[in-house]
Amino acid sequence: MPDIKLPEGVQSCFDETPDQVARALADSVSRFLEQRLAEAPRASLVVSGGSTPLPFFRALSEKPLDWSRVDVLLADERWVPEGDPASNTSLVKAHLLQNHAAGSRFLSLKQPGETPEEGLEAVKRELRDLALPIDVLILGMGNDGHTASLFPDAPELSRAMDTSNPEIVAAMTPPSQSRSRITLTYPVLAEARFTALHLKGEDKLETLKKAVSNPDEVMAMPIRGFLKPGLQIFWSP
Repeated sequence: MPDIKLPEGVQSCFDETPDQVARALADSVSRFLEQRLAEAPRASLVVSGGSTPLPFFRALSEKPLDWSRVDVLLADERWVPEGDPASNTSLVKAHLLQNHAAGSRFLSLKQPGETPEEGLEAVKRELRDLALPIDVLILGMGNDGHTASLFPDAPELSRAMDTSNPEIVAAMTPPSQSRSRITLTYPVLAEARFTALHLKGEDKLETLKKAVSNPDEVMAMPIRGFLKPGLQIFWSP
């Protein structure tokens, strides 16, 4: 198992294969969603895109929850049309909203508009019935320490990270990225009832070590804003 000292209150589930970690994460998430559905009319599940969560998506889709009462959305999205190879919306629909999970309600961060700024009000309308705080949040992490679309080089980062920001979403235009993006803001993400960080690969482990070694420099590595008690980290080589 990796030699890394995590902040107090941060839990880890490190295993040998991506499939083992994906199943463990799906088990944890389904248990939590089941608990929330016993307590509330609806539950929310916020996921991240990319290739790492695909085995998790498939495992979770087979859980026999009352998916008709689950709202599913992305933590962030590239501002590209659905069907574009860069669309995480397409990814979620193809891999998560299948099997039992096909009955869930999907809330799309990609709305009409040439830019995320143009589509911002439509996104807010799409999310107007989303109950806060979020119930389950699954984050990823880039090697620059970004999570969701909270990129260190984004000119909008300070506003998106501001804990007093009342907005649920923000348009992001990081110069390091070829596509403009939209993201849930840090105050919304940080208040989730259950938060997991899902990682794969030695490079992500090295990035995590860097993040935990200097936790106060949040703007340099926004993932540091989530390294707090209650976080669960799921990692495989």
